[in-house]
Amino acid sequence: MNPSNIAVLSVAGLAAGTINAIAGGGSLITFPALIATGLPPVAANVTNTTAVFPGYVAAVHGSRTDLADLARDGSRRLLLSLGPTSVVAAGLGCALLLLTPAEAFNLVVPFLVLGAAAVLAFQDRLRRLVGHPRDLSPRRQRLGLHGMVFLGSLYGGYFGAALGVMLVAALGLVLDQSMARVSALKNVISALGGLVGVLAFALFGPVDWVDVAIVAPAALVGGYVGARLARRLPSAMLKTVIVVFGSVVGLVLLYRAFF
Repeated sequence: MNPSNIAVLSVAGLAAGTINAIAGGGSLITFPALIATGLPPVAANVTNTTAVFPGYVAAVHGSRTDLADLARDGSRRLLLSLGPTSVVAAGLGCALLLLTPAEAFNLVVPFLVLGAAAVLAFQDRLRRLVGHPRDLSPRRQRLGLHGMVFLGSLYGGYFGAALGVMLVAALGLVLDQSMARVSALKNVISALGGLVGVLAFALFGPVDWVDVAIVAPAALVGGYVGARLARRLPSAMLKTVIVVFGSVVGLVLLYRAFF
């Protein structure tokens, strides 16, 4: 590990932690950086998942005020019940990654990411079609939340890039809350899924722990900075940032899949 590689991974980790806390998709920065330092794709993927996890934890800490407000306005029991759903789904996603070839999923991922960005961009129109969150019955909201968290965590356990974009878009359809609060809940779900990934890949994946030791501290700092920044952005601006970044991530993944 030479100084230039250390510098590249440190900057990538800082940027990824910040972006993950605000919008998600920071893995599009750290994954190529790990490849550039010499890791093969599979090792880079599991190393990346392990390395960015501290950034999710820092993002949760940075958004604790919004989480407390969300718990007061909603049901604390409902929010806590989302934890097991996220853990189980993330575990299934990790198993899929370790047991199946990645080629087919590489073709699907870009469309999932672009679809998530489109859902968020046209969220208000979709709400008119499926019903505004405030008009949902408690039972429909509960089932909708668990369904969105399950699908998002399953995807995150398998790949994880742009997970934040997908979660914010999906959760926004069933939660009548500000973007900052939805983003705060997204940080918790991402952290839970990341913890499952760290445990699974540490036991069964080819993690490069030297690279983790470089990227993880930078992602930790970036996650806290990003979460604090997200609280200061107006909802409309935060939504725009997430839609634009998600679209860029999707287009880059689409290009990589076919070229």
